[in-house]
Amino acid sequence: MIAKYSRPGMAAVWTDEHRLATWLKVEIAVCEAWAKRGLIPAGALAEIKEKAAFDVTRVCEIEKETRHDVIAFLTNVGEHVGDASRYIHYGMTSSDMLDTGLALQLKEAGDILLLDLRHLLGMLKKRAFEHRNTVMIGRSHGIHAEPVTFGLKVAVWCFEVARGIKRLERAREEVAVGQISGAVGTYAMIPPDIEGEVCHKLGLAPAPASTQVIQRDRHAMLMATLAVIAGTIEKMATEVRHLQRTEVREAEEPFRPGQKGSSAMPHKRNPIISERMCGQARIIRANAMAALENNALWHERDISHSSAERVILPDSTILLDYMLHKWAEVMEGLAVYPERMLANLRVSHGLVFSQSVLLKLIDKGLSREEAYRAVQAAAMMAWQDQTSFKDLLLKDETVRASLTEAELESCFDPSRYLNNIDAVFQRLEKLIV
Repeated sequence: MIAKYSRPGMAAVWTDEHRLATWLKVEIAVCEAWAKRGLIPAGALAEIKEKAAFDVTRVCEIEKETRHDVIAFLTNVGEHVGDASRYIHYGMTSSDMLDTGLALQLKEAGDILLLDLRHLLGMLKKRAFEHRNTVMIGRSHGIHAEPVTFGLKVAVWCFEVARGIKRLERAREEVAVGQISGAVGTYAMIPPDIEGEVCHKLGLAPAPASTQVIQRDRHAMLMATLAVIAGTIEKMATEVRHLQRTEVREAEEPFRPGQKGSSAMPHKRNPIISERMCGQARIIRANAMAALENNALWHERDISHSSAERVILPDSTILLDYMLHKWAEVMEGLAVYPERMLANLRVSHGLVFSQSVLLKLIDKGLSREEAYRAVQAAAMMAWQDQTSFKDLLLKDETVRASLTEAELESCFDPSRYLNNIDAVFQRLEKLIV
């Protein structure tokens, strides 16, 4: 069992209390920068830092009158600070505080999701090596293809999750950007060096150019990345759903003691978590579409993006945090049935070894067309008559003229297909969790 990790609370990042706390952090950082330049007296700065506070209920009460959340917040802070509050928000526009504060929240959310992803990757890597040699049938178009191992299937997932980590690291960096550039981004009332100083203090990069808002291509890229990661979970969950079907039953998500599968049918053990993951991935994909549409704003700024972001950013990060955590639980408790995998591999009467026979005949000097024709004819008869593919090949004149019985037998060894998968696991061994 992988050691449990401490999960920070994603929901806490998006509370009204925390959102306003980030706003206050931005405002105080700007006051400190102005104080260094002599605009704010030292005594006034000390008073601001000592008294600056807010009350969420009071802010909401003021906003009912002002219809402006930032003014309501600043008014409430002013009620706590007193006369020195006249220096707060000096030279700034609302979005300087809003977008820089949002960047702090998204940076926090990204850090939590990266922890989740690394935990999931560790779990997947463990299961991949555990089933490195668990032979099963590979499928294309839902039809039996050739043997693989369950560990190889999970190894593929590992590398996709690892790519998701890299994408999220880049997207998190791209969105961790602040602006303190004033109305329409001209720095008319606040010099650029204050922006650089404030952003550095807050752990953000300053936007190289902004209008009245930080450009929303950054947020769209983050949301697209979340949608791709959710899609990766959906991909794994879809596979488990298929493998858990009664006719397949090669793997099964955890079914806890006391759990019930159906109100009518006591025998049911349904892949409810896997289905849940697939449904929730659709929500994040839809939210990503809204983020893409947020990029086109009027002129230097409108606020059509704001109402959408208040929904899609908290909802998507909270939901993906849940999905990553839940899917790690599923993978940890996933039941794998090697005997059933072998039984299913044999159900097609040996047809899955057709390529091996084809290549062996080519090695013996037959043209590809001749070899394919002979192998396919036997394969189609095996399908139709539900009889042994190997026995039909032994009766074929072309095959008998080219292969001994021992040579044909060697074509039906599943290990023949797995000789080189160690290359994948050598790469997986080097993958850093």
